[in-house]
Amino acid sequence: MKIAVLSEASADEARVAVSPAMIKRFVDRGASVMVQAGAGEGSRVPDALFVEAGATIGKTAPATLKGSDVVLCVRRPNATQLKSVPKGALLIGMLEPYGDKSDLDAMAKAGVSAFSMELMPRITRAQVMDVLSSQANLAGYQAVIDAASEFDRALPMMMTAAGTIPAARVFVMGAGVAGLQAIATARRLGAVVSATDVRPAAKEQVESLGGKFVAVENDEFKQAETAGGYAKEMSDDYKKQQAELVTAHMAKQDIVITTALIPGRPAPRLITKAMISAMRPGSVLVDLAVERGGNVEGSKAGATVDVGGKKIVGHKNVPGRIAATASELYAKNLASFLETMMDKESGELAVDWEDELVTATLLTRDGAVVHPNFSEKA
Repeated sequence: MKIAVLSEASADEARVAVSPAMIKRFVDRGASVMVQAGAGEGSRVPDALFVEAGATIGKTAPATLKGSDVVLCVRRPNATQLKSVPKGALLIGMLEPYGDKSDLDAMAKAGVSAFSMELMPRITRAQVMDVLSSQANLAGYQAVIDAASEFDRALPMMMTAAGTIPAARVFVMGAGVAGLQAIATARRLGAVVSATDVRPAAKEQVESLGGKFVAVENDEFKQAETAGGYAKEMSDDYKKQQAELVTAHMAKQDIVITTALIPGRPAPRLITKAMISAMRPGSVLVDLAVERGGNVEGSKAGATVDVGGKKIVGHKNVPGRIAATASELYAKNLASFLETMMDKESGELAVDWEDELVTATLLTRDGAVVHPNFSEKA
């Protein structure tokens, strides 16, 4: 079995879909691995380290993809790369299934069996394959680091002969994987941390990390979580009450980090310009949902915006800002999933097309879009 690893086409993507450790794991199981030249540069992995682990280097995408049975990537291949992927090959990566339908059709037309890692079910068996969690965890960490770099004061309380410096106040909106890591990181840096979420289970999680929980805890709040663990869309009345509470709370905060996303939908608007205007000059807001429309009014993807003396940080691809670490975790996610489709004895591909992990993530096969959420036949 030949595994091909592409160099990412987007200039904004520094991550790579394989690590030297995972290459060694594949090679030990009898697979051959070819990595496109320079694929690991953004993650501080030179070609020589891939070769040392047992891979060979392909000079171009077509050379790398030739004869491959499996193609690993971070983002969906562009049209030029897709033309070189052999028909029938497995394509595994974060394929952005909720994007343009024409992109799904292009993968179907290419004849590949495309697996979108974002659709991995949240079950115990698949935890090691959950790319959304592994990358969101790092995004939450990096959001605090980015906020601290923009904030012109120290985060922890400091007691000096010249006087006492109060701790910065950090407010995290959304206590999922990214939010919880942001809370933990801000606490490690010495900030006073509070957080909000519409899911009742989040209260205990926030408090276990030393944060104060802020929410309108009415009957709607008690039923605000889906079976899959995601936040439900709340009523307009609840949103109004929550906005009033959050506005009053935000006025006392130095740093706000927003993390709210609902799969397949635009990011919910959590913070308005009026709420920002009530904050103190020098305050910093980090919008982790900026690429999906943003939680913060006025945030701009790929830019830091100054609004009345407050900074709104809207970095794209936040996990990619710490690509070396993000790639290690992502490569483990992909390898763990691929191994479920390999024969334990021979190491050859042996896909069980009825496996729940396969059916949950498979987008295209045999020239058609087959996932029930995206197929026209659904």
